[in-house]
Amino acid sequence: MARINLLSQRLANQIAAGEVVERPASVIKELLENSLDAGASRLDIDIEQGGIKLLRVRDNGGGIHHDDLPLALSRHATSKIADLDDLENIGSLGFRGEALASISSVSRLSLLSRASDDDGSAGWKVETEGQGMEAKIEPVAHPQGTTVEVRDLFFNTPARKKFLKTEKTEFSRIDEVVKRLALSRFDVQFNLQHNQRAIHQLLAAHSETEIKRRVSLVCGSTFVENSIYVDREASGLRLSGWVSLPTFSRSQADLQYFYVNGRIIRDKLVTHAVKQAYRDVLFHGRHPAYVLYLELPASGVDVNVHPTKHEVRFRDSRLVHDFLFSALHKALADVTPDQRLAAQAEAAQGNAASTEPYSGQWPQLGGQTTGIPASSPAFQTNSQGGGQSSLQLREPDFSSYPQPVGQPYSRADHQQQMATLQSLNEDDTEVPPLGYAIAQLHGIYILAQNKDGLIIVDMHAAHERITYERMKMACENEELKMQPLLVPLSLAVSQGEADCAEAEAETLRTLGLELERVAAESVVVRQVPSILKDSNIEQLVRDVLSDVQEYGRSDRLSAHQNELLSTMACHGSVRANRHLTVPEMNALLRDMEATERSGQCNHGRPTWVYQSLDALDKLFLRGQ
Repeated sequence: MARINLLSQRLANQIAAGEVVERPASVIKELLENSLDAGASRLDIDIEQGGIKLLRVRDNGGGIHHDDLPLALSRHATSKIADLDDLENIGSLGFRGEALASISSVSRLSLLSRASDDDGSAGWKVETEGQGMEAKIEPVAHPQGTTVEVRDLFFNTPARKKFLKTEKTEFSRIDEVVKRLALSRFDVQFNLQHNQRAIHQLLAAHSETEIKRRVSLVCGSTFVENSIYVDREASGLRLSGWVSLPTFSRSQADLQYFYVNGRIIRDKLVTHAVKQAYRDVLFHGRHPAYVLYLELPASGVDVNVHPTKHEVRFRDSRLVHDFLFSALHKALADVTPDQRLAAQAEAAQGNAASTEPYSGQWPQLGGQTTGIPASSPAFQTNSQGGGQSSLQLREPDFSSYPQPVGQPYSRADHQQQMATLQSLNEDDTEVPPLGYAIAQLHGIYILAQNKDGLIIVDMHAAHERITYERMKMACENEELKMQPLLVPLSLAVSQGEADCAEAEAETLRTLGLELERVAAESVVVRQVPSILKDSNIEQLVRDVLSDVQEYGRSDRLSAHQNELLSTMACHGSVRANRHLTVPEMNALLRDMEATERSGQCNHGRPTWVYQSLDALDKLFLRGQ
């Protein structure tokens, strides 16, 4: 066994580079974060050959003082923290002081900078080449700010270089890093070039329209048109940003941006909370899209848990999970047909909104703006959900949709329909968002007309959602009934699961589950929710304990209960090829307008679509 030796500075930096510098995109991330921490309002990024040959970042920030330039390339040298208190209240994107030293150890790096307080100097340049790590300083002409050039990445570590992908792949990763930061700082201009070709020119955004335009450029205009703006605050937490409507989903989780105090993260707790919020409305196998910003006190989150700072740890993870879930769940439930129609009309008009600078408050991060307005750019979810009458938990009541007697459309129905449609042409008449029914198509779809266009409703899917929501509310309004097991079920569990069952006994009892610990690694199930008495109780209990251990809460029981209610609602809803009278169709439309989440059925399929008159005119080339 060799004796213990102190590693050389070069080898220590190269080991650190293995954690920090994975590929060219890692370098760009570190350099851009340094520029943002320096107060830059403009960033110019030049890339050549996917970043393997050249990575250059130029900013107009505060710059680096001449005397500090040699330290800038030293390991664990930083201006962002000084003591433990600073580490517990981090307000900057970077703080470890490893990035530049690690990058310089595996590349040819040059740093040019001029600080705002450097009088009588044009600027200074420092270079290293990954060998002896000796920094060479010389004067150079440079405006205020900093330019970092990284050439020939991994030139002295060929084993790392051979793991790089193609030029196109590496640049796509760099492009994604720039997009993520551009969504976190709307007040900063980002210019990206690849092989002397302009890729992005994202101007600084200060008004609602400009902010929406940047989100549209990064995430696509379709995302903005099919998203709602969320802004909710509780318990010292604030969540703002855009979440997609359930009808706008992705086949993979590639359009998901979540920021904590301006820092983008990937966290399983956040992912789980968002997934549960979409559980009732998202089609199976699909993923939601969102750009969300969570703000909380810096002391409530630990960002120093991963070298690349992609992961964080929340001090009160249960509070954060519950807040995210409730905020998003209510936001999606509060979307009404008139809001969706208004958003589509705004998108059709090209987002012709006011371009006056935003005058509200901007969230602050370390004295700099993070760039999210407090008001709604598209349409903001209201805080009042659709009112529902309390019903007993029984088979759905279809009295509002009676079976038609005789002919589907009587003369009286026809006269009433004509009078209703005549009122659509009167300017002073208030027309419901989903309008009035005019016909039924193939016994499946309801055709309705409002003031601006055509509404097509899937009557089974719509009635299924209405019935499901009524049954859920009826179940919630009653006390949760528990069913004692005739023969208590004994389960062998791990010691951690048994500890969890004992510590969270009251929480589990509120969910209708009574567990008793009888040994170090054994629990007994004595009561379960009555509606779930015929399910796989052993698997259910294990899943619940696993969730409580990992996320601090579990909704497995409510999920199973909702699955049963959904099945009952599906079987009890109106079926295809059933003829409805006009009053029955109108009654269904009015119930949709008053029901939460009426835009999707229980399985995530859309219940209605809309075509404006302008869209129909374009389809038939009218006026051309």
